[in-house]
Amino acid sequence: MSRAGSSGHPATASTSLPDHELFLSRELSQLAFNRRVLAQAEDPSIPLLERLRYLCISCTNLDEFFEIRVASLRTSVQFGSTATMDGVAPVALLNQIHEEASALVDAQYQFWNETLRPALNDAGVRILPRDAWSAKQKRWLKEYFENEIMPVLSPLGLDPTHPFPRILNKSLNVVVVLEGKDAFGRAGGMAIVRAPRSLPRIIRIPEEVSGQPNDFVLLSAVLTTFVDEIFPGMKVKGAWQFRVTRNSELVLDEEEVENLAHAVRDELLGRGFRPAVRLEIAENCPTAIVQVLLQNFSLPENAVYRINGPVNLNRVIQV
Repeated sequence: MSRAGSSGHPATASTSLPDHELFLSRELSQLAFNRRVLAQAEDPSIPLLERLRYLCISCTNLDEFFEIRVASLRTSVQFGSTATMDGVAPVALLNQIHEEASALVDAQYQFWNETLRPALNDAGVRILPRDAWSAKQKRWLKEYFENEIMPVLSPLGLDPTHPFPRILNKSLNVVVVLEGKDAFGRAGGMAIVRAPRSLPRIIRIPEEVSGQPNDFVLLSAVLTTFVDEIFPGMKVKGAWQFRVTRNSELVLDEEEVENLAHAVRDELLGRGFRPAVRLEIAENCPTAIVQVLLQNFSLPENAVYRINGPVNLNRVIQV
């Protein structure tokens, strides 16, 4: 309730705080909210599949956070902005975001690997890692790879004569290091294998093969296991999954466009290949390979997130 001063007008509360100290960071607040979503998944009193749903929600929320909020901050840095509403410079805020988001990502994958995946296994829904495949399962998966996956793959070599391929926003990819020479006598190096979105990210193994009705494997595990089939005559020294997140914010000047609907359509068509804002990659990928990807995506060190599991963890909801 406001008080009236001697002049009869309501008195205004005075403060000596600078304006920016009255604001909270919108970006850090969103990350804190996302941590609370993950806490719902960690609650053992919630039904198992609901806990899986909460985990996937926290992952998709984080994707959107990078596509919109972090993308805006990186654009601000490019245009030389000096401070956000809370008084923090965009460069410093990006470093804070990387610290907080890295902790959140680590918590997501720790919960998946140590709690949720074993709980699903106990409930009869098994998402099998590579080291758990039986000989019979591996034979079936190899045949599945050769018949269903390999025909739609188009590996692209990385060398001075080939530009770095265009990587679609949030798509599954594998970077491969090769040794030897191919059928044309070209020396091995690096290659990128892009997984089309037509491929299922979760593959169900038939019950007659697996002995269980609900056994699944991740497409990323199948790709990295059998990727050597794509490069006959060459030795695969390593294969690591990665995913890049791109700026998905729509930028339109209504006063400058003649047809707003066409402008929105064109923006949407180009979103998949706009500037990169985040690189997720397998935690065991060598630093030299990560640096090559960062350079090609024009990303700084604080855009890398090493993950212990599938780069598209939200796809496990498909089980």
